[in-house]
Amino acid sequence: MPRIKQTTHGDTPFQQLLGHNVQIMTSWNALGDTLERDGRLTSSLKEQVRRTLAQKNGCAYCKAKGKPDKAIIDERTVVATGFADVFLTQKGDIPDSVFKVLKDTFSDEEISELIAFITFTTAQQYFGAIMQLEG
Repeated sequence: MPRIKQTTHGDTPFQQLLGHNVQIMTSWNALGDTLERDGRLTSSLKEQVRRTLAQKNGCAYCKAKGKPDKAIIDERTVVATGFADVFLTQKGDIPDSVFKVLKDTFSDEEISELIAFITFTTAQQYFGAIMQLEG
């Protein structure tokens, strides 16, 4: 059970916790929608990154949406999910050698999108974990 009551604002349990502040919920949702859809990176690649992050960020609600798909082994997804793992382990203190792998695989625009997605998703998952949102 979440630590605070859910509101009637929002479509999901997560949004209903943010719904205590409708302007924040609306802006948060808009950014989330932008980051989740196809951009420089595909939404399917980003979903695998989200699933990777969820396993260690402590949000039961986020974990309930599934583990990373081990059958997806294309280079870009492997590098992106591997970077997400390093991000979680290093808490943002990314070695230059790891960043070089990113630069060898992705354009600057793609790297910017990936890191924005990773940090925003981590914030969402921390919010869910702190609020004890269950799946």
